[in-house]
Amino acid sequence: MIVVAGEALIDLVPDRPATAGPAADPALPALLPRRGGGPYNTAVALGRLGSPTAFCSRISTDGFGEALMAGLQEDGVDTALVQRGAEPTTLAVASIASDGSAGYGFYVEGTADRLFELPEALPDSVRAMCFGTCSLVLEPGATAYESLLRRSADEGIFTVLDPNIRTGLIPDADAYRERFRGWLPSVGLLKLSMEDAAWLAGGQDPAAAAREWLTAGPAAVVLTHGRDGISALTRDGSDHAVPGVQVEVVDTIGAGDTVNAALLHRLAAHEALSADAVAKLDEAAWRDVLGFAARAAAITCSRPGAQPPYAAEL
Repeated sequence: MIVVAGEALIDLVPDRPATAGPAADPALPALLPRRGGGPYNTAVALGRLGSPTAFCSRISTDGFGEALMAGLQEDGVDTALVQRGAEPTTLAVASIASDGSAGYGFYVEGTADRLFELPEALPDSVRAMCFGTCSLVLEPGATAYESLLRRSADEGIFTVLDPNIRTGLIPDADAYRERFRGWLPSVGLLKLSMEDAAWLAGGQDPAAAAREWLTAGPAAVVLTHGRDGISALTRDGSDHAVPGVQVEVVDTIGAGDTVNAALLHRLAAHEALSADAVAKLDEAAWRDVLGFAARAAAITCSRPGAQPPYAAEL
């Protein structure tokens, strides 16, 4: 089983681009509620691909929370590790640029997901865990998720980290970068976008920074390059890459989360859910894993909101 740990929230996505200027429509776009959150999307994507998956989080008992729970169950994701609370659901208001890229503003004060508590134990069947996004920023839950990451690594569980930076939620960039470096010894696979790599590098060349991060713990660093594809850097100095799959982009919501899920799903197919196994993958295996992830992400980008593909679509 693969466990995804982190927040579940509601994306409020505009139904059309906002207009500006004297002739602009004075009515603001309607905001359509969509189930989301990076870890939530990853769990759903894994379920749709057919991987045995569980979600570990805290979800509200409000109407949005019930919808989030229903979405997990519809796609076969185990919810036994989900904590529930009466606090409201986090909201993320999305803005969509002309190229389909998404930006977010967050409403997070007093919400359920940030009150996550460290679970006593995980099932013996857990082979891998995935962490990231807001859940590793917002306290007090961030400390609980960090403790779960370290404990899982100590227990020999393969760990994947996608920082998925949301700068508006990070009050002290340098402190976060230092905390990020402290996670790396507990990370088996680090996946991040080139934009996130550049931000975390803090002015250093992101490719050089990725090589430095490799020496701290991960067996590989996977970098997404938008329409230009996906690459993987490994401890032995290899650099594997595949091109992007060209589609008409509706928006990029959930694309990176789909990559997380596709990587884990395909690594499992190669019996590579461990740092040692990842380190032994050859060029052909990496091209297969990265190519699968690129195809999956392209499908997500071709439709609105975080709608990752089902196995049959690939």
